[in-house]
Amino acid sequence: MNRIHRRAALAAAALGAMLGIAADALAQSPPPGNDYSDAKNWLCLPGRAKDACSANEDATVAQADGTTTAEPFSADPKAKIDCFYVYPTVSYEKTGNADMAAGPEELSVVASQFARFTSVCRPYAPIYRQVTLAALASFLAGKPIPVNREMAYNDVRDAWNYYLAHDNHGRGVVLIGHSQGSGVLLQLIKNEIDGKPVQHKLVSAILMGTRLAVPAGKVVGGDFKSIPLCQAPGQTQCVITYASFRADAPPPADSRFGKVEGAGMIAACTNPASLVGGPGELHSYLTSSGSFGPNPLTAGPWVKGKTIDTPFVSVPGMLSAECVANSDASYLAISVHGDPAGPRIDKIAGDVVVGGKVQAQWGLHLIDANLAMGNLIDIVRAETKTYLTER
Repeated sequence: MNRIHRRAALAAAALGAMLGIAADALAQSPPPGNDYSDAKNWLCLPGRAKDACSANEDATVAQADGTTTAEPFSADPKAKIDCFYVYPTVSYEKTGNADMAAGPEELSVVASQFARFTSVCRPYAPIYRQVTLAALASFLAGKPIPVNREMAYNDVRDAWNYYLAHDNHGRGVVLIGHSQGSGVLLQLIKNEIDGKPVQHKLVSAILMGTRLAVPAGKVVGGDFKSIPLCQAPGQTQCVITYASFRADAPPPADSRFGKVEGAGMIAACTNPASLVGGPGELHSYLTSSGSFGPNPLTAGPWVKGKTIDTPFVSVPGMLSAECVANSDASYLAISVHGDPAGPRIDKIAGDVVVGGKVQAQWGLHLIDANLAMGNLIDIVRAETKTYLTER
């Protein structure tokens, strides 16, 4: 995968949350829907020889002592469940909404956030006419251009309904999204799944980089009435959601994440590294380039004197996570356990950087998915066993 495209797509993904605000103020009537029986309207479908989900997912495991080992990747074409993915804000088109032609940014973010899930589930990833980065830029400049958020939602809803009618065949399904994609899926679950018969097909929902409301001290209620937060490995019909921040740089008062509206409500946080609570080690798959967008905060190679020639790198023992709540927000706190004297790099990139300055209110939004990728795949694997046993 082209590293320039990958970094650009990940940098763009950081802006998705704000687009929800901008788009609501400029809603338009939706145009006719897409034909999701046409395979070209999907980034990923099972059985295709080549599409966005056939990207190279090979990784290099870099230990703290500097030793490296190859970790080849292989998909499972006989996976017993499905995954339905909605990608974040990545479109560089100049209009308020993207068209239905997938660009390198869509392909790249799928490779970074979703393709690895093909080891545990059959992949479905529709193209949708998302709100673009141009819409955000125009909003911030005080000269908003027309956008249609309802159209983006309707596209995903139509793709979901087509999948259920023609491809599901009674299989369990995991819903996966990030940023704008998570926001769209949150609405889809509220409108089409929560408390309805189709809920029994829900293995879980993974909604990263968004804000999901739950009553303080509770695991169900708020945005979802009958779908609780996941609290144990293998639990099904539940939701995993989080927004990641560095432990030593918690969300500020003007944070984009970690806060929700409503009396008695908090932003939900589930720790993929320890669903039962408390801290846990992250099994991350970070880009081997070590940078995300301009002004990266890492310096030098992952391991001194060694070149990583795989698209991704895993760093055992380097990162851990814990759900934390303070007066400003509830969030997933990421701790970095690097050794400055060791051969492996001791810090990671992932912050949103503008003009050389870290934008603290975004946290580690750029790498929400990458930080916990291995943990999430392990969770889906355990959930699959439970789901199939129960049925």
